[in-house]
Amino acid sequence: MVAHQMILTSSRIMHHAKSLVLQVGQEMLEEEAREAEREKMQYLEENCTALFIPGSMQDLQELCCKLHKQIDLVDEERYNMEVKVAKSNKEVDDLKLKSQDLNGRFKKPALKKVRMSADAMLAALLGSKHKVSMDLRASLKQVKKEVKDEVGTLDQTGDWRKKIEDKTGMGGRKKMFETEA
Repeated sequence: MVAHQMILTSSRIMHHAKSLVLQVGQEMLEEEAREAEREKMQYLEENCTALFIPGSMQDLQELCCKLHKQIDLVDEERYNMEVKVAKSNKEVDDLKLKSQDLNGRFKKPALKKVRMSADAMLAALLGSKHKVSMDLRASLKQVKKEVKDEVGTLDQTGDWRKKIEDKTGMGGRKKMFETEA
C-alpha cells in the first residue's frame, strides 16, 4: 500500500495558524487572570489586616474610630476616582466631537422651535451687556386715513338696514316669496 501523504493547502495552513494564535491568546488571558488574582490578594494582605476583636469596651471604641477613619479615607479615594472618571469621560466625548468635526461627518441634532421676541433674540446674540430695544413700528411710514363720503356710498349700494327691516315679520316673508317667484 502507498503511504498517504499529507498535502498542506493554504486554507489548512491558515486554519492551523489561527488555532495556534487562539491557543496562545487563551493562555495569555488565563495568565492575566491569575496575575490579577495575585495582585488582589497582595493588596488585601497589605491594606486589610486580620480583624482583632478586643474584649474591653475601650479597645472596641478605639477599633471603631480606626475603622471609621479608614472608611472616610476609602470614601475620599472613591469620590476622587469618580470625579476623575467623569472628567475623563467628558474629555473623551469632547475629543469624539472634535474628530467628527474634523472628518466632516456628524449628525445634525434635532432643533426645537423656540418662540422669541426680537428684543430677546438681540439680547441673546449681543449678550447681556448691550441693552437694545427694537421697536418695529417706529420705522413704519405714517399713512393718513381718508374719510369717505357716506352719502355717496349709500346711494350706490342702498341701505342694507332698510332691506332687512322690510323682510322681518310676516310681511317680510311674504315679500321674500314674492321676490323669488
